[in-house]
Amino acid sequence: MNCAFIGSETRVRRKAVWGGEIGHPLRRLAGILVVAAVASMTASCGDVTRQGTGSSFLIIQDLQAASGAEPGAFSGTLNSDVVTVVDDIPTIFNDVGRVRFSLAMKDPGSANGPTTPTSANWITMNRYHVRYYRADGRNTPGVDVPSAFDGAFSGTVGSTDLSIGFELVRHIAKEQAPLAALGKNATIITTICEITFYGKDQTGRDVSATGQLMINFGNFGDPQ
Repeated sequence: MNCAFIGSETRVRRKAVWGGEIGHPLRRLAGILVVAAVASMTASCGDVTRQGTGSSFLIIQDLQAASGAEPGAFSGTLNSDVVTVVDDIPTIFNDVGRVRFSLAMKDPGSANGPTTPTSANWITMNRYHVRYYRADGRNTPGVDVPSAFDGAFSGTVGSTDLSIGFELVRHIAKEQAPLAALGKNATIITTICEITFYGKDQTGRDVSATGQLMINFGNFGDPQ
């Protein structure tokens, strides 16, 4: 679909609608329907752009998290302890995530001649974005959920899978609202954590992939 052509067509048709005979209701209705159809096609172009322009794409094979107090104990759900007592001293740990990517082609070819990735299709990861939201719709950052943030990391997904670690819950988030208050009461805040990973293939085209984890924030029992 040629998006540039659609944009030009939209301007022409809108001009025809509003410049025509205003008093004819059927003509007005036909013009409105044409504009709505063109707007719908234009939105489809935007969807394609957001999915990435590269010939290859990322697959999130595995996404897990671990408490900073037990950084080797990864699972698909995280109980994020806002305060951990270590040697009788209240301590704050950041929590970590771990993701495993693989790479696939948008056009896989046919059974007789499949297309396999080359080094030009490899994807180099460079950053990620974390945001938290709640199922009850109370999603104001810094009030109902921790604030979103961006982080940087580097790694290349090529002919083999890439596993890479990253910071999932920052130290500072546990010192700010709404998490700071959880250290003094028994309240637990349950959130869905959405992580979007960004990178580029070796020709400079953007690629992204999104995954989710469930995170429960609270003052949990400390590991022994």
